[in-house]
Amino acid sequence: MTGVLAVVPAAGSGERLGASAPKAFVEVAGVPMVRRAVDGLLDSGAVDRVVVAVPAALVPEAAGLFDDRPVTVVAGGADRQASVFAGLASAGSGVHAVLVHDAARPLTPPSVVRRVVDAVMAGCGAVVPVIPVSDTVKRVDPDGVVVSTVDRSALRAVQTPQGFLAGELARAHELASDPLTDDAGLVEAIGDPVHTVEGDPLAFKITTAWDLRIAELLLAGAAVQG
Repeated sequence: MTGVLAVVPAAGSGERLGASAPKAFVEVAGVPMVRRAVDGLLDSGAVDRVVVAVPAALVPEAAGLFDDRPVTVVAGGADRQASVFAGLASAGSGVHAVLVHDAARPLTPPSVVRRVVDAVMAGCGAVVPVIPVSDTVKRVDPDGVVVSTVDRSALRAVQTPQGFLAGELARAHELASDPLTDDAGLVEAIGDPVHTVEGDPLAFKITTAWDLRIAELLLAGAAVQG
């Protein structure tokens, strides 16, 4: 499989995590989050190259995390969309498919990565991994009063990596009018279909200190079992 590029936007501040460093550089069981995320992509065997977008001042430090890997580190932008665009701009030619993956999802199994890539290579212009919504979901008014219960049978929680034919993602970014935190949302905004594949609970996003603790406990449990 050739021409598969993964872009990892990793310029977030990590304020909700309560960290003193950008979130992607916070260690999960002794390894920086962003390196775990990148290794998961490469371990899939479906990704040829990775571009990581970090704060400009941290480019040299980040580059040192990936000396033996096919990874390029670039300066990210002011928001996620700008960071992804910076990664795309550095990609060069020969890219057929692009994955966009959150650095904050460091436990994403390689099998999820392969499912996304396989779907894109089969001709889907945009693909997202999803899992069913298990909690009851309520719609509330501005005062916090429940208006209705949402039918969750058709609801899905979206994860990453999100996969795209390279031309589809580039076009979506070029036509974007408002910044979004979800690249598939840009494709939706231009009226193109977004397909889904099965995600995995392990692909959860580390946003808070609680999430970080859960990730470390999961890794500790895996080490004991191994």
